[in-house]
Amino acid sequence: MNLITKSLLLIFAACALLLNIGCSTTPRAKPATVVDRSGTNSEATPPGYYRVKRGDTLARIALDNGQSPRDLAQWNNMSNPNQIEVGDLILVKPPVGSKAAVKPPVKSAVNADTAKTDAPKLDTPKEIVAEPGIRLSWPAKGKVSEDFSEKTKGIDIAGKLGDPVTAASDGKVVYAGNSLRGYGNLVIIKHDNTYLTAYAHNRTLLVKEGDAVKKGQKIAEMGDTDTNSVKLHFELRVNGKPVNPTPYLQ
Repeated sequence: MNLITKSLLLIFAACALLLNIGCSTTPRAKPATVVDRSGTNSEATPPGYYRVKRGDTLARIALDNGQSPRDLAQWNNMSNPNQIEVGDLILVKPPVGSKAAVKPPVKSAVNADTAKTDAPKLDTPKEIVAEPGIRLSWPAKGKVSEDFSEKTKGIDIAGKLGDPVTAASDGKVVYAGNSLRGYGNLVIIKHDNTYLTAYAHNRTLLVKEGDAVKKGQKIAEMGDTDTNSVKLHFELRVNGKPVNPTPYLQ
């Protein structure tokens, strides 16, 4: 092979290398079916809506927004509530004109002095003032084994397998199942348009969605589903936000 031929081959090889480099640095367009999960979506979420993220379920979205999963399915015309996709917009506030959009009048606040006088001992059933306008009874007997924090979002009450779990106040069961990871067999009761209570890790559920329950009514049996010990995880939500019940237990 002469010198001219070798030079030409080297030139062709260099050109090919440059072309490959140019191609590799060109960004590839995303397929149209791929949803951007980077969190940099420039489209703002409208007020009253929630944008679905990876790992969400309708039950989780409902709990975090103080609503019933059935209501969310109805407001959003969902034919199959079990199928929601990342990036979907979910209406989480009652549509204008619906019955749920009309708030009942706020009840008068409980007298703080009376609440302190009537407060029983720690290991007996008692009532707590959760917020002005609602009064709750203890959902189970036992000692608080885990306090409220941003991580727990509620309190844990230790007990024995099969111990009764009771409704903290009158209301309607808006969820009874086990589709929320970390909660096991769960009951959620809606007391009005503001307040929800949640009862997790039960062994057995004794109510179903749509049931009306009375304060003190047995709704489940304590268990250890989706956790490592027998306990009741109890949450109070105000407009979907977890509230620390500890100050009202004392």
